[in-house]
Amino acid sequence: MITDINQLDFSKYYTYADYVTWKFSERVELLKGKILRMSPAPSARHQTIVGNIYGAIWQYLKKKNCKVYVAPFDVRLPVSLKEGKTDTVVQPDITLICNLDLIEEQGCNGTPDLVVEVLSPGNTKKEMREKFVLYEEAGVKEYWLVHPTDENLIKFTLNDEGKYIGSSFFTTDDEVRTPLLPDFVLNLEDVFWG
Repeated sequence: MITDINQLDFSKYYTYADYVTWKFSERVELLKGKILRMSPAPSARHQTIVGNIYGAIWQYLKKKNCKVYVAPFDVRLPVSLKEGKTDTVVQPDITLICNLDLIEEQGCNGTPDLVVEVLSPGNTKKEMREKFVLYEEAGVKEYWLVHPTDENLIKFTLNDEGKYIGSSFFTTDDEVRTPLLPDFVLNLEDVFWG
């Protein structure tokens, strides 16, 4: 049994079956079988922004057929299977799932509709490069990338060819809408307040 992250060989390939047996406190993700350490505990600012976005979506979804979750929440993406075993597990800051059959006690087993990542100093490269590719490959319909310091949001929407098209930057004067949530309006001034 793995009880200390230092027992892991970071050069090895791992699957979700391995991941669920690890009993240490550090948070990690699996990106196509490779371990990726998550940043230390997020800042208060990061958590405020996550809470503001999550709260707005949660409030909108009351009595609707989608669910929203906040990290830590395991999302097993169907991007690469080695010998039929899942090898990609991520923990987006916010996950929206409208196909409720994907929700299991252990998290989401499949492609969510929307993921939101709020950047932290230690994970900017990870979110902007590696996860962008994973979310696109998995078919996540929208990927929102939020920059707390610059107070902006960019929305990537999957086109008919399965490629992300980026929006212009949304700033505190803007409202964000999505066809995934009809009539939902996210006021960015409210997101970055607090």
